[in-house]
Amino acid sequence: MLDKLRQLAREHADLQKKLSDSSIHADHKELARIGRRTKELDRLVVLLREYDACQNAIKEAAKLKNDPELGAIAEEDAAAALKKISQLEKEMRSFLIPKDPDGERNVIIEVRAGAGGNEAALFAAELLRMYLRYAEVRGWKPELLNKSDADSGGIKEASCKITGAGVYGTLKYESGVHRVQRIPSTEAKGRIHTSTATVAILPEAEEVDVVIKPEDLRVDTYRSGGAGGQNVNKVETAVRITHIPTNTVVACQTERSQLKNKMLAMSMLRSRLYSAERERQAKETGELRSGQIGSGDRSEKIRTYNFPQDRVTDHRIGANFSNLPGIMEGDAGKIFAALREKDEEQKIALVERK
Repeated sequence: MLDKLRQLAREHADLQKKLSDSSIHADHKELARIGRRTKELDRLVVLLREYDACQNAIKEAAKLKNDPELGAIAEEDAAAALKKISQLEKEMRSFLIPKDPDGERNVIIEVRAGAGGNEAALFAAELLRMYLRYAEVRGWKPELLNKSDADSGGIKEASCKITGAGVYGTLKYESGVHRVQRIPSTEAKGRIHTSTATVAILPEAEEVDVVIKPEDLRVDTYRSGGAGGQNVNKVETAVRITHIPTNTVVACQTERSQLKNKMLAMSMLRSRLYSAERERQAKETGELRSGQIGSGDRSEKIRTYNFPQDRVTDHRIGANFSNLPGIMEGDAGKIFAALREKDEEQKIALVERK
C-alpha cells in the first residue's frame, strides 16, 4: 500500500513541476486538469509527511527505551505515534480508490410505487420526501420535475432534480427496490403488510455527454394536472419526449412554461441515456460485480423499513439503523455514510490485491 501511495506523491511532485512550466499555461484545459489533480493529492502529501514523522519518532524512542531518565517518555511518544500511524493509514487508503468521475454531478431521482397498491404509493411519496428533506439539510437545491399522484393518496411515480456539491457521490447507492413493512391505517386486524417502491439515481448529463439526434425524438404536449395555477390546466404546458431508438420516455409538467418543461425533460432524457451507457460499459469491463455496493441494479432489494420494530435494514451491508421516523424526515445521513464507507473498503481491498 505504501509504495502505491508514494507513487501518487511522486505524481504530485511531477504535476507541480508542470504547473511551474509557463508553456502549459497556454493550454487552459490541461492546466485546469493538472490543477484539479494537484489539489486532490495535496492532502496525501501532508499525510505522508506526518506518517514519516511518526515512523522516525518510533525509531528514536527505540534508541532511548533503556535510558533511565528518558525511557518512559520515549515509550509514551512511541505509543502515541503508533496510534496516529493507524489513523493516518486509514485516511491514506482512500487515495488508492479511483475517483468516481461522476461523483460531483447533480442527480435526477426517480421514485416509483411497486407492489402493494395504496401502501406502495404512500411509501413512494414518503421516500421522495425523505430525499427532499435530506437535500434541504445538506443545503442542496431540489427541483420537482414530474409527479403522478395515486388516486388514494401517495404517488405512482415522481422525478426530481437535486443540485449541489457531491450529490451523486452521496446518493448513488440508493438505486434499487426499497421495501416497507407496517400496519396500514385501513388494516382492521392489525396485520403487517409488505409493499415496495423502486428508486433510480441518475447522474445529470450535460449536452456534451450524450449525442441526441432531433429526428430520434417524438415530442408530445398535453395539459398538466395538479398544482401550478389555472394556466397549468388550460394550456398544453406539459411535455412528453420519447427517444425512439431506445423507447425511453420522459415527461415534465411542473413548470408553467412549455419551453422550460421541454428543457427539463431533455435533461432527464440525457441523464437516463447517459446512465444506461455507463452501466453497459461497466458490465462489459466487469466493473459491476455481484453484491457490489452501488451497482445501480434497480431490481435489487436493497433496504427494508420495518415500522413496528423501528428498524431500517440495509441488506447489502447487513446493518440496522433505528429512529425510523427521523430517517423518513431526512435524517438519513448515517445510512449514506455507512454505505460509502463499506464501498470504499471493498474498493481498497480490490486495489491492494492487485
